[in-house]
Amino acid sequence: MTEPADVDEESGRAALGRTLRYLREKTGKSLGQLAEETRYDKSYLYRLEVGQRLSKLEVMQDLDRHYESGELLQGLWKVARREVFKDKYKEFMRLESRARIMWKFQLAIPGLFQTEDYAREVLSAAQASNGHPDAVEEQVAARMSRKEILTRNPAPHVRLILDEVALRRQTVDEKAWRTQLEHLVEVCHLPDVALQVLPFSAGVHGLMNSHLSVLWEPDGTSAAYVEGNGISELVDEPDKVTAYRLSYDRVRDLALSPAESLAFIRGVLEDLPS
Repeated sequence: MTEPADVDEESGRAALGRTLRYLREKTGKSLGQLAEETRYDKSYLYRLEVGQRLSKLEVMQDLDRHYESGELLQGLWKVARREVFKDKYKEFMRLESRARIMWKFQLAIPGLFQTEDYAREVLSAAQASNGHPDAVEEQVAARMSRKEILTRNPAPHVRLILDEVALRRQTVDEKAWRTQLEHLVEVCHLPDVALQVLPFSAGVHGLMNSHLSVLWEPDGTSAAYVEGNGISELVDEPDKVTAYRLSYDRVRDLALSPAESLAFIRGVLEDLPS
């Protein structure tokens, strides 16, 4: 029988796959039997065990219940999903996952606020999978799992300033775009989220070519993450973080209020073809 994975010596995906196989073999079941009991396709379960697929968190929840393994598989999945993202992004993800306060300026709808269909079209357009649909689905699943940050307890205090360009660049799928805008309206009503729109009428500003996130951790430390023009930088030097915070403040001064922003998004929705 295969031994449980040692997560310190393997990649997260390999550790998850080996643990899945270990739990199945421990019950004395074949892949076919497991497929019948869980209603997941046999070939799909095999690909999970050999590390070819990552799946969605819901699948791991189902299998944890099936094996009565607590949250073992869910925990390993959360480690493995980080491998889906670029290495330079991992530390930012770690900070974001535990941040108490988040300020974001975005030229596009950020992952935390995306719907599944919108994320799928964005990731496909970016050719993040190098032509492999399975890889796109893995990235979609990983991105959707991050959204739990907004509803965890305690939830972080999030302020998002969204450039108007993000609300004008719609997806090819009109239904997916309408659903995405409706989701933004719902997000506006979350108690710990403040969403502001920076309209074109605000004119030029200092963040026109970059995304910016400023995070505060539970211990009071802060960091800034900047993306733009094919580069990304994670900054924790206090002076530089302060400079980025001031840049954010200046953009916020130009943005619509949360109430005006909600009305603006609803107006974009109303202008869509029925």
